[in-house]
Amino acid sequence: MQAAPRFLQLGPVNDRFDARLAQSHGGVPLWRQPDPAAWLRAHGAAVEVLVTSSRHGCDQALLDALPGLRAICSFGVGYDAIDVDAARRRGIVISNTPDVLNDCVADLALGLILDCARRMSASDRFVRAGGWLSGSFPLGRQVSGKRLGIVGLGRIGRAVAHRALGFAMAVQYHNARPAPEAAFRYEPSLLELARWADFLVLTCPGGPRTHHLVSAEVLDALGPEGILINIARGSVVDEAALVRALEEGRLGGAGLDVYADEPNVPDALRTRDDVVLLPHIGSGTLETRLAMENLVFDNLAAFLGRGRLLTPV
Repeated sequence: MQAAPRFLQLGPVNDRFDARLAQSHGGVPLWRQPDPAAWLRAHGAAVEVLVTSSRHGCDQALLDALPGLRAICSFGVGYDAIDVDAARRRGIVISNTPDVLNDCVADLALGLILDCARRMSASDRFVRAGGWLSGSFPLGRQVSGKRLGIVGLGRIGRAVAHRALGFAMAVQYHNARPAPEAAFRYEPSLLELARWADFLVLTCPGGPRTHHLVSAEVLDALGPEGILINIARGSVVDEAALVRALEEGRLGGAGLDVYADEPNVPDALRTRDDVVLLPHIGSGTLETRLAMENLVFDNLAAFLGRGRLLTPV
């Protein structure tokens, strides 16, 4: 009879998840080891399943330390922090947690659109600081009926687009290629989409293919009345170019849930009232995080029982 795989958890997810993995699969928490590198040298060859997250990933060095690895199960939809190509060359299968977080991430995108346009966070600060006692708050911008450009019409992008219809927004999108059966107009040029849009929402994957996809040129095309919303990955935006565009008045504002070097957010962004900053909470609801957790454990059960993953990358 084949021995049960050995489980290693790279980094913490939350207390419930971490305890559940330890209790159900004997998962070893690497971050709690006094010397993680020494633990890997002593035990890495016995590890068959790695549990990680979109935050912690899995790089080439870790793969090298786990020569017997057969599967990587990741908590999160993004997998740009996992060296997918290196894992596939070794026949290692990878799962993520798609679909279960679409609604909450799309809800947050609409929240950022509304906040940036109507300046709700800024007006909250205005009231708390006593500003209302001496004058009115500056006018914001209407959202209903505006033009929404979506970069990456995948599962989350479609959810954002359908929510935008409730605000009578015109929707166009940019992908590497047209999305099958999409009900929205495809724009093959990102620059043209940015010129057309009042709001440009990023829902594309991270990784080398989209690194700095939103460049200074794209930000200039979006223009001084345009608003950038990023719920994708910080790497998709040239953050230095974003700061310059805001400081020079070449961009109307930004709503950001992700950054180039999380959790480090540039002071130049933190001090601006035309930018809404969130701490990467796109999937951060009780309901969604439990659904993501359950899907990780369902993938583990499927791999143990049938040698296959439910949601392979």
